[in-house]
Amino acid sequence: MSSPTGPSTSGTFLGMPAVPPRSPHGTGHLRGERTFPKAAHDGLGDEQLRRNLGKATHSIRAKRLAVTGELPDWEQLRDAGSAIKTDTMNRLPELLEQLERKVTEHGGTVHWARDGVEANEIVTRLVKRTGNDEVLKVKSMATQEIGLNEHLESQGITALETDLAELIVQLADDRPSHILVPAIHRNREEIREIFLRRIPGVDPALDAAPAELAAAARAYLREKFMTAKVAVSGANFGIAETGTLSVVESEGNGRMCLTMPETLITVMGIEKLLPRFQDLEVFLQLLPRSSTGERMNPYTSLWTGVTPGDGPQEFHLVLLDNGRTAALADTIGREALNCIRCSACLNVCPVYERTGGHAYGSTYPGPIGAVLTPQLAGMHAAKDDPNSSLPYASTLCGACFDACPVKIDIPSLLVELRHQHTEQSGTTAEKLAMKAAAAVMKQPKLFTAAQKAAGLGRVLAGRNGTFSRLPPPLHGWSDSRDTPAPPKQSFRSWLASAEGAATMRAAAEEGAWHTDDDPQEAP
Repeated sequence: MSSPTGPSTSGTFLGMPAVPPRSPHGTGHLRGERTFPKAAHDGLGDEQLRRNLGKATHSIRAKRLAVTGELPDWEQLRDAGSAIKTDTMNRLPELLEQLERKVTEHGGTVHWARDGVEANEIVTRLVKRTGNDEVLKVKSMATQEIGLNEHLESQGITALETDLAELIVQLADDRPSHILVPAIHRNREEIREIFLRRIPGVDPALDAAPAELAAAARAYLREKFMTAKVAVSGANFGIAETGTLSVVESEGNGRMCLTMPETLITVMGIEKLLPRFQDLEVFLQLLPRSSTGERMNPYTSLWTGVTPGDGPQEFHLVLLDNGRTAALADTIGREALNCIRCSACLNVCPVYERTGGHAYGSTYPGPIGAVLTPQLAGMHAAKDDPNSSLPYASTLCGACFDACPVKIDIPSLLVELRHQHTEQSGTTAEKLAMKAAAAVMKQPKLFTAAQKAAGLGRVLAGRNGTFSRLPPPLHGWSDSRDTPAPPKQSFRSWLASAEGAATMRAAAEEGAWHTDDDPQEAP
C-alpha cells in the first residue's frame, strides 16, 4: 500500500492515523517486576495476608449486597451508568474541550499531560512556584499510577497522604493492595506497630482499637491541615457541562485538603469525565453502594474553578492521558475505561482474595486491573513483560461482571486480551504445538497413529495411573494437578471392535424398544 504523498519518516503513511502511545516503559506503577504466577506465590503462602483479605472482602460483599438489594431499580441504574459512560467515551475529545473551557471560565487553569512523566513535571513546577516544599495528598489512583510521590521526593518536596489507609501504607514504606482500601492487607496490630515506629509523639501505650488508631492519625494530620499551603487531589468525576470536579470520601480529609490550602492541584485521568451535572444523580447512587456498601458517601465535595475569598485561590487541573487514548482506540477494550474505581470486582474475585493486590504489580489490581493495566502500559514493552501474564490472572467465573455497577464485561475483555497477547507473541511453543495438533487431526491415519503412540505412555505412569510431573513445556499443567495416563484403548478403536459394535447394537435395540413403548413419543 502506498500514499500519493509518499511515506512519512515515522513508519506510517501520511494521511493514516498513528497508533496512540501507551504509558512509557519504566515509569510509574503500571508494571511489576515479576509475572503474576510468580508474584502470586508470595500471597498464597502468607496466611496472615489471606486471613486479612478474606475477612475484609467478605464483610464488604455482605454490606454491598444489603444496600443494593434495597433499590428496586438497581439494574436500571447500572444500565444508565453504562450508557452514560459509553456515550462519554464516544464523545471524549469534544467533552474534554468543553471541560477545559468551563474550568478556564471559572478561574482555573487546565494542563494537558500526554503521560506520567509530563504530569509529574507539571505538578512539580506548580508546587515549586508556590515556594513550598510540602504538599498534602487526597487519595488518588492517578497520582499513584504515575509515581508522583516518588518524583516529588526526588525534587525535595514531601507529599503527605491524608487518607488513613494511604497514610498507613506510606508510613510502612509499603504499596497499596486494593483500589478502595489500600491497607486491606494489614490488621490492627500491624497498624499499631507502624504508628508507634513512624508517627512522632505517639503514646507508647497506644491501643490497637480502631478508634484509638484513628485518633492518633487525626492528631498527626490536623496540624498538617492547618499549616499546609498546597494540596494535590484526584477526582472521581469531572463534569464537562459546568467544569465541576468531584471527590467522594469517608473521612473528611478530602474536604480539608480541598478547602483549606491556598493552591489546589487536581490530577484527573481523562476517562473520569461525565457529560452533564445531572449524571451525578446516577453515579452518586452507584459508587457508594458498590464500593463501601453505603447508601451515600459521608463526604461529597464539589468545586468549580476559583471562588474569591472561599477555598483555594489558585486551581490547576492536570488532564492525564498516559495510555488512555491507546485504550480508547481499541474498539473492544475501550469498555474498560468506563470503570469508576469502585473495587466491587476485587471484592468478589476468588483470585484476588487469595493472592492480594501486590501480585498484580500495578496500581490497579484485581479483575479490572488485569484488563486496564495492559491497555495503558502494553503487554510487550520488554521481553517476558509481566503485564502479559495479567489477562490470565482470572478463572473467568463472571462474578466481576455481575458486580460491576456499570456492567463492564471483564471476562470477555480478558479473553480478548489473551487473544491479543497470542497474536503479538509471534512464534511460540504453544503455537507450534497447536499447528502440529491441527495437522495431525486433519488426517485420520495420522490421528490414529498418534493415539496408539500416546497409549505407550502408560508404562511411564505411576501405580495410580497418573503422571505427577510432565516434561517441559507441559510441566506447567502438572504443577498443580496430576495428569491421567492415556487409556489402554481409545474410543475409536473400542467402537471398531466386536465389543463396541455389540454394545452399540444393544443400545440401539433398547432405544427402539423404549420408543415403541412410549405412547407420547412422536412416530
